[in-house]
Amino acid sequence: MNLATSIGIVGRQLLAVSLAMTLMGCSTQPTASSPSSSGAEVDSAKQVQTETPAVEEQKAPESSQQPKLIGEATIQMVVNGKPITITVNGNDAPITAGNFVDLVDKGVYDSTSFHRVVRQPQPFVVQGGDPQSKDPNVPAQQLGTGGFVDPGTQQERTIPLEILPEGEQKPVYSETIKSAGKTPKLKHTKGAVAMARSQSPDSASSQFYFTLSDLPFLDGDYAVFGYVTGGIEVVDQIQQGDRIDSAKVTQGIENLKR
Repeated sequence: MNLATSIGIVGRQLLAVSLAMTLMGCSTQPTASSPSSSGAEVDSAKQVQTETPAVEEQKAPESSQQPKLIGEATIQMVVNGKPITITVNGNDAPITAGNFVDLVDKGVYDSTSFHRVVRQPQPFVVQGGDPQSKDPNVPAQQLGTGGFVDPGTQQERTIPLEILPEGEQKPVYSETIKSAGKTPKLKHTKGAVAMARSQSPDSASSQFYFTLSDLPFLDGDYAVFGYVTGGIEVVDQIQQGDRIDSAKVTQGIENLKR
């Protein structure tokens, strides 16, 4: 391997770490190392990359607070007056998909903004879903730290990391699968819809992102639960600060169990 090739590989690896930190930095539960990208956060990210946790078959966490989608559902999200169609996959990600469909049905995403859009140095993600963004008086630097607060409990509702490995029948919960040498069935191809979270695997709440290109380096670390099946050109045009006019469940609400 020559020097130029080595430098190119290292550069791509550093870019992958930097972009992945963008998702972790947009925490739904603020920690001492987020949302800023401090040295401690970078060291933590490196540690996560080098650890090899044991990945065992697990049962879905039992909780009456977690809606589940048994089957598929279709969401129509309108941004800047233009529709985006999302097919949500509850067959392979029942808790993650159920959480999203439930929040859509509750109107949680209506009038929220996309607080982070990353297109350089390569197309990355459009991220939104922070309920704080409904309030124009909330400082921009605070956006990306909020999640859905259940009105019944007055507590933020979070869900476990849920990833179904390729060729397996049951998802793995609460841990990543990449370092175990497994690949997820639902991948980060362009137009994937996935949950954003902090460094804690079980910290996802309401924030989600659309992928703007194929992002295989995120596979196994973040939970994809659906794909844009119509209106990808609308996603490509979203700018930071744009708002979701509305989001509605158009098909499959009967598959939601809560």
